[in-house]
Amino acid sequence: MKSRIIKKIQDFVKSYPTEQLTNTNWGVPIVGFASAKDPLFTQLSSVASPTHAHPIDFLAEAKTVVVFFLPFSKSLTRTNIKNHNSSEEWGVAYIETNEMIKQLSIHLQRFLQSHGHQTIIIPATHNWDEEKLISDWSHRHIAYVAGVGKFGLNNMLITDQGCCGRVGSFITSAEIKPDNRNDTPACLYKYDGSCMKCTDRCVNEALFAKVFDRFKCYEMCLENKKKHRSIGYADVCGKCLVAVPCSHANPAIKKKQALENKNIH
Repeated sequence: MKSRIIKKIQDFVKSYPTEQLTNTNWGVPIVGFASAKDPLFTQLSSVASPTHAHPIDFLAEAKTVVVFFLPFSKSLTRTNIKNHNSSEEWGVAYIETNEMIKQLSIHLQRFLQSHGHQTIIIPATHNWDEEKLISDWSHRHIAYVAGVGKFGLNNMLITDQGCCGRVGSFITSAEIKPDNRNDTPACLYKYDGSCMKCTDRCVNEALFAKVFDRFKCYEMCLENKKKHRSIGYADVCGKCLVAVPCSHANPAIKKKQALENKNIH
């Protein structure tokens, strides 16, 4: 079942731009699986949100949580490097990816239901407390539990394909073997203190080494939403994700491998 789900996700994402005539193209998705009984789900109430949900809060028969990371192309991220506001292309990608996550989740729900498994779909975004700006189901934290990536200083999930992309997840009664988590940091700052480029990239003074002001961050997102209102509801920024070592790779792994190769030779 695991291999079939992975292939369905990859095939869907590959064909989606042509079938839906999107402006956005995506790379090969990273897919992770977590047991609904993983003790980390209980700990998320002290890390992500005091009211963060457990998989069984959505589905009493929950056995597995499936997560997918949808990487953006380098050509897209380049559009968002310059200027104070986010690029229109970045906003379009946000809107189109959210819709794709919805359609992909429905596609997978139908597949699993045809095999007798229940599945609960969770929206890609805007499922949060608008006053506290915290979510009761953080797709990024769920992705960490499933071994898809680790958090960077910019509070984004850094995967083996970087942090430029979006995350989706769903809960199912199908019992699928969970993936292992790698505890090695992916963020260079957390790995050896050698990088803080994301803090320099923040355009609204919301991100620092020891402090993250989520309200100032979202203030910038709302400014971009207003600027790009003609394309839809694009409350995004993404400046701290682009033109940094973790944009499209896991830089800590690359650095570790380079040091190992140097020692060998």
